[in-house]
Amino acid sequence: MSDDLSAALRDLAADHQTPPPGPGAEIRRRAVRRRRRRRTAVAGAALATAAVAATVTAGLLSGPDDRPHRTPAPVATDGTRAPAATVDLSRHRMTVGDRTLPVSAGSARHPTPAGRMTVVALHREKRLPAGDFGLGGEYDLTLPWVVELRTPDGRTNYVVALTYDEKAPGERDITRGWLGLRTADARLLYDRLAPGDVIVVRTG
Repeated sequence: MSDDLSAALRDLAADHQTPPPGPGAEIRRRAVRRRRRRRTAVAGAALATAAVAATVTAGLLSGPDDRPHRTPAPVATDGTRAPAATVDLSRHRMTVGDRTLPVSAGSARHPTPAGRMTVVALHREKRLPAGDFGLGGEYDLTLPWVVELRTPDGRTNYVVALTYDEKAPGERDITRGWLGLRTADARLLYDRLAPGDVIVVRTG
């Protein structure tokens, strides 16, 4: 009885066996094509992910206040360009167009240099050594609305927002040669200047 059942099952399996889709070589070719399609899909997904990451990174590095023209400019030494702003150190005032802004300049030990200074760069934020502000050298400061200046002899100076002492501009000279403004005034100056502009600093 068991032999008859085994024979019947073998016959049934043989009747319902699915034939191979083709010769062995054809089966291998289909498998190779499937692997290639999978690799192509994976590579495309990786490229798309990399493109998205690059776009996001670029957005993080360039903020809304970064503008293409905010790049270093040559120093104007011929003395013919009209100043975009003037500073009167004796009155602690900066004049920009029709605006007069209170200024804090260098102390007696570290006076602000006088003369024509060219704007060579503008920084939405810039990290600066705290020692240059007379605060000690332990911590650096990151200040907003920084205007970088260059004198004809190549020295560097800055106009900065005195975020650590908003009451000093117009009242006390507390810097080590830099020009300090209140934060709102520093933003105004930043927005009005461009590399190549000239600031004239006078002692009186």
